[in-house]
Amino acid sequence: MELDRMLKALGEPMRLKIYQALLERKHCVRSLSKKFGVSESAISQHMRVMKEAGLVYGEKYGYHTHYLPLQNAVDYLTEQFEKMRSASLTVDRDMTVCQCEYRMEGEEK
Repeated sequence: MELDRMLKALGEPMRLKIYQALLERKHCVRSLSKKFGVSESAISQHMRVMKEAGLVYGEKYGYHTHYLPLQNAVDYLTEQFEKMRSASLTVDRDMTVCQCEYRMEGEEK
């Protein structure tokens, strides 16, 4: 999975809203169009981007496709953000000392 591709897809505000709606229940394009007041073609384009990013999948019901988030994508995003959180908790936040690796030992600020 490509974290940067997923985050880029979710970085567009309407796609993030759509994704959050899909986390609550499955929706078809028409349902999302009415919910957000956006054309069905615009919703379809957003869904295409999210499918290509590996975030969602569709289930066909007659003429309609109902979209859901891919559970492994949700798990992956959760895992990646938890790793970021853990790393952030270990950062030395002492602002009085420069920690840049390019500084020579003993060099002043």
